[in-house]
Amino acid sequence: MTIQNLNEATSVTTTAETACCGSECCGGNRTSHITLQEVAPVTIHEVVQQRYGAIASGQSASCCSDDCCNDTSQQVALYETAMLANLPVDVTGLSLGCGDPVSIAELKMGETVLDLGSGGGIDCFLAAERVGSTGYVIGVDMTLAMLEKANANKAKMGVNNVEFRRGNIETLPVVDNSVDVVMSNCVINLSPDKPAVFAGAFRVLKPGGRISISDIVTEGDFTSELRADMSKWAECVTGAIDTEIYTGMMRAAGFTQIAIVDKTVAEKIVAPQAGMPRIYSARITAIKPA
Repeated sequence: MTIQNLNEATSVTTTAETACCGSECCGGNRTSHITLQEVAPVTIHEVVQQRYGAIASGQSASCCSDDCCNDTSQQVALYETAMLANLPVDVTGLSLGCGDPVSIAELKMGETVLDLGSGGGIDCFLAAERVGSTGYVIGVDMTLAMLEKANANKAKMGVNNVEFRRGNIETLPVVDNSVDVVMSNCVINLSPDKPAVFAGAFRVLKPGGRISISDIVTEGDFTSELRADMSKWAECVTGAIDTEIYTGMMRAAGFTQIAIVDKTVAEKIVAPQAGMPRIYSARITAIKPA
């Protein structure tokens, strides 16, 4: 899916402030309706960076009020308590995923792992424990404030086998055939060009490498009006696509043995509203053929 796929929509809704939720949820953000022709240079990437930059800097605590969508305490509950025992609150407090891709990745000592959209680093640090000192973890994120948080957490924890790089997940700053496992947690749905994300993940994986994803997917599609709401897109809502289309994109990129490990209704993460399809949090794995 690319930005051009939104052209059928008649308007794009953006918030006048950096808080992530709209006025119908949190009350107080002004909204403006502009046509897609008027949207440049306001891109999906920029709106997403605004939102996550605000979260990293403490201007926005989470998605929105916890009667509307998930707060960070609920996010941490996505992981088994024992997994988080060695992580400080500065890491767990920036857990913004929709599941646990680490547990299903079957990580082994000595492996190289890449995390797409690494945020504050929680999945990178969890992976680093599993691959050990002979392994290596790379986190890629486009939001400078998040990278600063992640590197501060890395220094605080004294972790030596994790590196954070700035970049877009559609154009990964990682060399070909260099990674054993690609992970991502509630980030691919944010991309305006998902086929490029899957193609990039396939490119950087070694033959026989694995991908482990937790993400928001749908059963059906959003109305064109909701799809064009960029503030909702930045909330991990309207960028989500149908599960069959999602796995079809993975297959088109070259992945095989695509498996939906589990799929649960995401009403606690995404508040239902008119014009929305059924929304799920899913964990998906696949293989790059050897």
